[in-house]
Amino acid sequence: MEQAPPGMSNHPSLPPATEIPVSQHDEIVRKLLASYQNFGGLNHSESLNLPSKHAVGEICESLLQLLFPGFHDNDVIREGSIADLTSKRLAELVVRLEDQIRKSVRIGDPQRPTGRTKPIIQKFCKALHIVREVLRTDIEAAYKNDPSARSHEEIILSYPFIEAISIQRLAHRLYRAGAPMIPRMMTEWAHSRTGIDIHPGASIGAHFFIDHGTGVVIGETCNIGNHCKIYHGVTLGARSFIKDDAGSVIKGLKRHPNLGDNVTIYPNSTILGGETIIGSNSTIGANVFLMHSIPPDSLVIYEEKNLSIRSKIHREHADLSWSI
Repeated sequence: MEQAPPGMSNHPSLPPATEIPVSQHDEIVRKLLASYQNFGGLNHSESLNLPSKHAVGEICESLLQLLFPGFHDNDVIREGSIADLTSKRLAELVVRLEDQIRKSVRIGDPQRPTGRTKPIIQKFCKALHIVREVLRTDIEAAYKNDPSARSHEEIILSYPFIEAISIQRLAHRLYRAGAPMIPRMMTEWAHSRTGIDIHPGASIGAHFFIDHGTGVVIGETCNIGNHCKIYHGVTLGARSFIKDDAGSVIKGLKRHPNLGDNVTIYPNSTILGGETIIGSNSTIGANVFLMHSIPPDSLVIYEEKNLSIRSKIHREHADLSWSI
């Protein structure tokens, strides 16, 4: 291969690397260090005292392997090896998760005692089989409600909803046990992969199904009943935020709606408010914007207005010429 002249690349599509003169380099570093000094909270030099996004992501992957053995593995799990493999995976998970929770507890105070870390881990691990049982109902709901689903295996392997709700149900257990920050990091990991944003604080009943899923947002204080079905683009959000005398948002209040059992919400509908209750057996049509409660067995839709449907036959070409 003919070599390019000195200073030129053999790959003309790649621009040459930019070199920063030493004086400019030093000046940039100096200004960054000054920024670190002046604006705390955006940097953290005690890196060992912070949870790792990468580590939490790996923990999520390991949890999915525990919940669905064989579905998140590159290699076949040999017959007779599942017990030893599960024991090994659980032991490794406990070590890594305990490390991340301990770091989250100690944010702002590296010497803070972390005696509550072990009870959180123990409570969480004891619930893993319960989470798996509830997820079984979610998979059944997906199979029952989606005519395109051919098998449970297809749902586990290819439906982003299953990954999102699996991580959310696990994170919810940690959230209720008092683990700081890690539950939110877990659901944001799932959010970035699936486009489904479910806060770990949301309480969600069995037989839950999100069809398609992209753009769904479910807020922290939502309570969702059993056998509920939600389509893509649905938001269960807050109507407004109550502020204190200093103008700061008061945290910890009920802000998001509740759904009764057997509620269906069609695409791109928005339901807001902590006092909003959607009664059981109700259906919310597409593109509905709702900020008040509705009774059980309700149907909420927008009636079509000014919708014109005409035949294209025998119409002039000019009538079909639009500018966008």
